[in-house]
Amino acid sequence: MNKFFLFLFLVFLLLFFSQKIFALNMESPLYKIQYGEIGIAGGKKSSDSYQLSDTLGQLAAGEFQSNGYIIKAGFQYLYSIIPFRFSISDTRIDLGTLLPNTPSTASTTLTVSFGASGQYLVTAIEEGKLRTLNEQNFIPDTQCDGGINTCNETQAKIWTSNNAYGFGYNMNGQDIPTDFINTNYYRPFPDRNNNEDPAIVMSSTNVGKNRQSTMTFKVNISSIQPAGSYQTVINFVATPSY
Repeated sequence: MNKFFLFLFLVFLLLFFSQKIFALNMESPLYKIQYGEIGIAGGKKSSDSYQLSDTLGQLAAGEFQSNGYIIKAGFQYLYSIIPFRFSISDTRIDLGTLLPNTPSTASTTLTVSFGASGQYLVTAIEEGKLRTLNEQNFIPDTQCDGGINTCNETQAKIWTSNNAYGFGYNMNGQDIPTDFINTNYYRPFPDRNNNEDPAIVMSSTNVGKNRQSTMTFKVNISSIQPAGSYQTVINFVATPSY
C-alpha cells in the first residue's frame, strides 16, 4: 500500500512541476516557418565586466540538414550582433520626359546591415519590360554599346553611346559585383516574363552596418519610339544566410 501511494505521489510531482514545451509558427505572404520547440530559458545577461548570451532547453543541440535546409540549434557562436536589415531609399523612380538620343537617369540607394557568419545576397529582377499602360509598346532592355561592349544580365559593359537604346542599370558602392567597373558600365535587368533568374546586385560575407550601394537606372530611346507613359516593377529580395 505504501509503495502504491509513493508511486502516485511521484507521478503527481512529475505532472505538477514538469515544464511545458511550446511551439511557434511564423508566417508572411511568402513564407511559413514552423518551430517545434522554444527554449525554456535564455537571453542576455550582464555584470559590471561581462555580457553573456545563452540558450537553454533545446530538445537537441547540433547541426541538422535536409534538402535545401541547415538548422544549427543551441549554438551561440553564431549569434548575430548586428540584426539583418535592408532598405531602399526611393521606391518610386521617375525618369522624366524622355527625348530621343538623350539618356535619362535616376538613382536609389540600397542599404544592408548584416551580422551573421554566412553571406547575404540582394537580387533584382524586372516584372516585364518598360511598357505603356495598354502594353502595346515597350522599351527594349539595353545591350549597352554593342559589339565587344554587348552586355547581358550577368555581365556589365560600357554604355556611353547616345545611339545605343534601351533600359538598364549601373551599380556603384559597397559589396557590388566586380563587373561594374565604373559608372559607365551597365547591365539589363533579368526579365521574369522570360523565365530568367534574378541577378545578384549586392553580396558579402563580411559583417557590417549600413553597407550601401547606389543603383542608377538609365533609359535611352530612338526617334521612332512611340509616345506614352512607360512603367515596370523591379523586384528586390534581400536574403541572409547563417
